[in-house]
Formats: sequence, C-alpha cells, structure tokens
Amino acid sequence: MKSSEIRKRYLQFFEKHGHAVVPSASLIPENDPTVLFTTAGMHPLVPFLMGEAHPQGKRLVNVQKCVRTGDIDEVGDATHLTFFEMLGNWSLGDYFREQAIPWTFEFLTDSLGLDPKRIYATVFEGDDDAPRDEDAIAIWRKLFTDSGVKPDGRIFQYPKSENWWGPAGQTGPCGPDSEIFYDVLGDKDRTKHKHGWSGGEPCQPSCSCGRYVEVGNNVFMQYFKHADGTFEPLAQKNVDFGGGLERLTMILQKADSVFETDLFKPLVAEIEKRAGAKYGEEEATDRVIRIIADHVRSAVFILGDPRGVTPSNLDQGYVLRRLIRRSYRYGRQLGMEMPFVGALAEVVVRGYAEAYPEIEANRGRVLAEITAEEEKFGKALEKGLVEAEKLGRKYAEADVIPGDEAFYLYETFGFPREMTEEVIGKPVDVPAFEDRFKAHQALSRTGAEQKFAGGLADHSEEVTRLHTATHLLHRALRQVLGVHVEQKGSNITKDRLRFDFTHGEKMTDGQKKEAEKIVNEAIAADYPVRFEMMTVEEAKAKGAIGLFEDKYTKLGNDIKVYFIGNDPDYFSIEICGGPHVTHTGELGGFRLLKEESSSAGVRRIKAVVG
Repeated sequence: MKSSEIRKRYLQFFEKHGHAVVPSASLIPENDPTVLFTTAGMHPLVPFLMGEAHPQGKRLVNVQKCVRTGDIDEVGDATHLTFFEMLGNWSLGDYFREQAIPWTFEFLTDSLGLDPKRIYATVFEGDDDAPRDEDAIAIWRKLFTDSGVKPDGRIFQYPKSENWWGPAGQTGPCGPDSEIFYDVLGDKDRTKHKHGWSGGEPCQPSCSCGRYVEVGNNVFMQYFKHADGTFEPLAQKNVDFGGGLERLTMILQKADSVFETDLFKPLVAEIEKRAGAKYGEEEATDRVIRIIADHVRSAVFILGDPRGVTPSNLDQGYVLRRLIRRSYRYGRQLGMEMPFVGALAEVVVRGYAEAYPEIEANRGRVLAEITAEEEKFGKALEKGLVEAEKLGRKYAEADVIPGDEAFYLYETFGFPREMTEEVIGKPVDVPAFEDRFKAHQALSRTGAEQKFAGGLADHSEEVTRLHTATHLLHRALRQVLGVHVEQKGSNITKDRLRFDFTHGEKMTDGQKKEAEKIVNEAIAADYPVRFEMMTVEEAKAKGAIGLFEDKYTKLGNDIKVYFIGNDPDYFSIEICGGPHVTHTGELGGFRLLKEESSSAGVRRIKAVVG
C-alpha cells in the first residue's frame, strides 16, 4: 500500500465517522513560544482543547507536518526522523475511550489490514494521582476477543513515564494514554533477534529491541494539573490520537526501515547514484545515507512552509542551517561531487508536490536557499581544510590529535571529527573531544530552555498581553512605514515579544519612537478587544490583515478575526487564533527594545509591555 493511499484511507475513515478534515498547520508555531517547530498535531489545537469552540465542530482529523530535533544526533538508525507526518484525530468534548479505541483498532485492522495477532496495547497502571485505566483494559480485552485473539499477554500496564501525556508545561491539561504497538518480526526468523522466540529473554512493548513498533497513541485528556502538583478532572474531556505515517508505511510495505519505503526510495536512489554507493550493503554507509535523506527532506519542508524561515544562527533558522550543513558534510564523506544538496532537494519537492502543494509553490525559494547555504558552507570547509593541515604539522610527532584542537575545527568550520582524522591521518583523542562536544550541547540546550521557558500553560497572562501587543505593533508599523509591512513571524516568551515584518531598510530612531508612541496611545485608550467568526471573503471586506493562507480558501472555513477599538473606526482588524486580553489597558505600557535585521527584506523588533 502506497503512503498516499494510507493518508487517503485515514482521512476518509474518520470523515465517515463525523470528523471534519482540517489542513496541516504551519511547521512554524504561531502562538506557542515553548517550541521552535510544530511537533505534534495537537499543538495548533491547544485553545480548542482548553474549551474554545472550533469552527468546524467537535470531531477533527488531519495529517500534520511535524519537526522534532531534540534527538537529531540519533538520526541514522531505522526509525528516527526529524521531519515526519502525524495522523491525528480529535474529540473536543464529544466521544471518549469507548469510541476512540475501537475506531483506532478498526482503522488499523480493517482499513489497513494489519494482523490483530501482531497488535499489542499499553495502558496506564494507576498511581496516587489517577486510578488504573480499567475502562481501556476492558475495551482492549473485548476487541482482541472479538477478533479471535486471546487478550492475555497482549495488554501491558505501565506508569506515567510510559502511559501518560502532558502537561506541556508545569500546569495544563493532561491524562492517561493507550499506545498501540505492532510486532514487526511476525513470521520472520526470530532466532536472529536478540530476544528470539518464546524461549528467549522476555520482551514487552516497552523494550527498545526493535521487535515492537509504536503505530499510534490515544491520549485521554481528562485532568488539569495545577502548579501545586494536584490533578483536577477537566470539565471538557478530549481525545487526541496521533499515529506515525512513516512507521505505518514501513509496516505495510514490509520494509526493514522507513528509508526503504516509497516515502524515501527516490531520494535514496539519487544519493546512491551520486555517491556511487549501494544502500543495504554496509551499515556505516547506510547510516550516512539515512542522515542525508532525512535532513534534506526536513530542510525542504521547513523552507517550503508558508511561514518558511531561512538559514541563520538563531532559533528555527539555526536548526535549518544545521540540517543543510550536516547533509553537505555527510555527502562529502560519501564522496559526492559538489554541489549536490540542491539536486537532492529537487527530488523531495517532486515527491511531495501532490500531497503538499506549498512545497511545489515555494520550489524557487527552497532550492535557492539550500544552494546558497551549501556554497557558503563549502567555502567554510575549505578554510577548515587549511587549518586542519596546519594542525597536522603542529602534531606531526604526536600519536593523537588533542580533543580541544579537533573540537575547535568542528565548532569554527563545521569539521566533523572523522574528517579531521582523515585529513591529518591520525586519530583524535575521542574522550576529550566528546567531553567538549557534550559541554557545547548542554550550553546550547540551556540557552534554548531559557529562551523558550515560557508558554501558554505556564505564563498565560504574560503571553496573552504580549501577544495582543503584536497586533498594536503591526498596525503602528503599517502606519509609520507603509502598508507594505506584513507580519512574517513572531515569538513570545514570558519576558518579551519578538515580531518579524517585511521592510527593506533599518528603521530610523524617529520611526521607532513614533511606532512606540502609537502603541502606547492605543493602550491608554483602553480599547475593547473582541473577535468574530467569519469567512475569508467577509474578513477581507472588513479590511482584516493577516495570513490568508491557502488552507482557508480551499476549505471554506470560518476564521477568527480580532477587532481592537470601537465600531466603525477600529484601531486594528486582524485574523488570528492566539490568546488576547479584553481591553488594551491591561497591557500597561509598551517599550521597544531593539530593531534589527532578521533576513533579506525582513526586520525584527523585540519589545516588552507593562
């Protein structure tokens, strides 16, 4: 079964059960400062999971583009990916376990044809905060029995560490979950597997040996965790299902890894051709090919997103730069003739043009940015080559290259340790190098945690005030600089707002003061803030500004439009799904801290309120 057929069957199955098909949200979160990228289908739905009415109803389904980079260094095995597609369906205060679990089971076994004898389930075992999930256990026992499968030994109970979701921050909605695993070994020769047949070591879904692959997870969001650590039942109980398209495709196509499915085969074939290598013959080569394939695919989707970012040394741009440069480094390791990353990106664009038209629509930008970054990094590596040769001469009499010296080449020129050893012809002191590398990683992660320590769950009041301020700033900038100004992105922590906008030159001190003055006057006026649901056409007719993305036009959805001010002379009318205050006076005041360049033709402002 092709991956495109799996997407199609999933959406059709839940549409048949009353779910409205909603489009994939952007990979760049609009109102969540806690993450760099959309990492799950539920992230864009947080307001609706908290009780706000969704314009398309209480049952939703989609296929969401996701990027997770926390374990980027693990990419290279059979299943780890930075970009992936998540199948998701939600009940917003409608159905619960009794329908969610059977529907998931029906989709997997009837629609996709998975063997019930190879399906296993896990549930929450219970603790002082919440009881054991007896309902889920009973539902699974009946499903297995009705399918002719003995339920004993198929349902496993685990603690919060395994079967509990959330909250995303210190406080927020959360609840037990029930995960679905598939035995990928089936009738294969298990004697070659470290846990063998039943006579071998005991093996459960929690084991990381590779026999069991998680294919889906139903989260039963029924509690709210307070700051003091107590749990309170939610008034609105939700279901959030997530399933991995790549993993399901791997299983249905009987592949040994996701890289051997139709989602990756064309890209892997292009890498093989350019590298003169063959996938499947040597594990070390396979690992490098997987890294290149994963990173190029991720870079294409980040650049091709409607809110696509460009390579830089900050935030999403830094992640993008790292993905492109790692692809280049590993490609050189395989002996690929430069330039090649852009050519590989072309394969990805072709492969996903039908499923994600925005990738094709932004083809020019995707290829131009990747090629430019590839060329820039190539020049840096050439400089690094000169430094590596100097290092070789410096330690001509030594048996090993000091780890600190090798790390300098890595940090400054992007030279991987293996490349340093290859150029100099001597081994690097690996423990010392890895100590420096781990310290560097820890520092980077600490900075990211501090920058994104806020969040809608932990600091809703601060975030809400700052988010409302972006509307006032947007209007002020259009008034001072011109109507060409459009929002290109924003990021909000508990301490400050960051607002990116289109403008071709640095703002003058006078322009910055004028924009700040306009925002403060709007705050002093204590304008009311309210929203209306309306069609795109109605919003445009009222003069609303914002991101009129294709998804609204295609689906004919009603959208949320925020009005700041008094009818008919509103200060601001803007489409937005984020949190807002009820009156501008709640902001207290506005101070512009900094105005700088973000990327070509895009400026960035940082500001605070209060």
